[in-house]
Amino acid sequence: MTKIITAAQMQELDRRTISEAHIPATTLMERAGSGVVSCLEQRLGPVRGKTVTVVCGKGNNGGDGFVAARLLHRRHAKVRVLAMTPASELSRDAATMYKQFVRGAGKSSVYLYTSRAQAQALLQDSDILVDALLGTGLSSAVAGRYAEAIDSITEADRPVVAVDLPSGLHADTGKVLGRAVRASLTVTFGLPKLGLYQSNGIDLAGEVAIVDIGIPPAYIDAVESRTTLITEREVRTYLPKRQPSNHKGTFGHAGIIAGSVGKTGAAAMAARAALRIGAGLVTVAVPTSVNDILEAKLLEAMTVPMPETKARTFSRTAFDRLVAFMAARTAVAIGPGLSTHPETVELVQALTKQLDRPAVLDADALNALTGRTALLASCKTPPIITPHPGEMARLEADATPQTVNSDRIGTAARFARERGLFVVLKGARTVVARPDGAVAICPTGNPGMATAGTGDVLTGMMVGLLAQGVPSWEAACAATYLHGAAGDLAAAKKGQAGLIAGDVIEEIPYALKLLHQVSSHKTDEIWNDPM
Repeated sequence: MTKIITAAQMQELDRRTISEAHIPATTLMERAGSGVVSCLEQRLGPVRGKTVTVVCGKGNNGGDGFVAARLLHRRHAKVRVLAMTPASELSRDAATMYKQFVRGAGKSSVYLYTSRAQAQALLQDSDILVDALLGTGLSSAVAGRYAEAIDSITEADRPVVAVDLPSGLHADTGKVLGRAVRASLTVTFGLPKLGLYQSNGIDLAGEVAIVDIGIPPAYIDAVESRTTLITEREVRTYLPKRQPSNHKGTFGHAGIIAGSVGKTGAAAMAARAALRIGAGLVTVAVPTSVNDILEAKLLEAMTVPMPETKARTFSRTAFDRLVAFMAARTAVAIGPGLSTHPETVELVQALTKQLDRPAVLDADALNALTGRTALLASCKTPPIITPHPGEMARLEADATPQTVNSDRIGTAARFARERGLFVVLKGARTVVARPDGAVAICPTGNPGMATAGTGDVLTGMMVGLLAQGVPSWEAACAATYLHGAAGDLAAAKKGQAGLIAGDVIEEIPYALKLLHQVSSHKTDEIWNDPM
């Protein structure tokens, strides 16, 4: 997986690359600017004939911007640079790149910042904006002309490409320092920065592209980071290979304990998702009186009716039959649509103690463990839990959804380590944590997936991979990535508003297909030679 790092770690990588590997800073800058242009054209189309305004600060971020401006000019864009300071005040390397830009485009293409009105006029008369104002070193609130420039970028309401990091965003925390640019695309260099996947960074970064600028792999290997980014390349290696001689038994038997009156949809979606991700067989255990309803919804999955309460939820008397049900399955999922009926809650607590195979606990299974999380320690095989922030807050003492969301990475890592299990903390940029405290962040998914049932789909995908013999960590990461990728495919076809969980299920096979197709254009790793 790709390491996610802090600003200080990136600065150290730059230092080592320049002083130990003897790669000049200007070479790194050239590669960075080239990467910005490549990613910009991949995302927004050819720049020929378009008016592009590059807003450059005085430091190395501005230097990257001057490189991008020169290369955009070479690609026949109408390029203007809005410079925040005179050339005499630029950093040494930025000044070098300024001179190269002027040599090709002429001084008339550079506009020295004089007022907010001037900036607004220039930016609004543009097709695309490039934010090269402030880099990863920012630690205090943005003020003065830089604040005015950021406001002007926001008010222009044009596609914005941020260089390395949206200006005004803290590189480590993702918090806004006074004010910050909202980017359509952020092109970050070397390794992704932590702030792009936390707090305000999730909304402000837009799509994130990572550009390889030639930092020696040995230096990257030496960086200590417990946080990584789930990538397409890793997910591809996690999935089971399919041989001509395989049969349905090869790909496991997933068992799902789910459903109650009014909530058979959750069970059905989890079952369909498990099949769509490749499980050979899927059987759903369901309260007796809703079994026929579920059978009508499912063609390929099997069902087993279980004893129920008068409220048509699982009864405590179903315990022995459910233990036998779990024993006959390769992997199990418990939770979708169970309800919080007191007897069902008792049953879930008792079943948790019996877990001896790969398992996913979600939804009402997690609600049943509120105040009883010590039961998780009795599982012979560490389960995967998939809480949303509200469920996570109920599992953690003295937590609220707000405190969980304010430190998603820390919360997931701490709970996974303390309870010895795998945590998939759902939400924008889902966080996956394992018992040793290592964390992975998912880059796929979109706001259209914030709709009923998508969590049940994820649970089904996860148990489907577990049933195929994929280890828990790999199954959690792969299912999360593919779940988001399927959601992105669905949104591309139908738009985000009105997307439903069933749309995501239908795209799972296409997400798998795309994963195995070798593309000559990678958006998560780009390094073109300078143009």
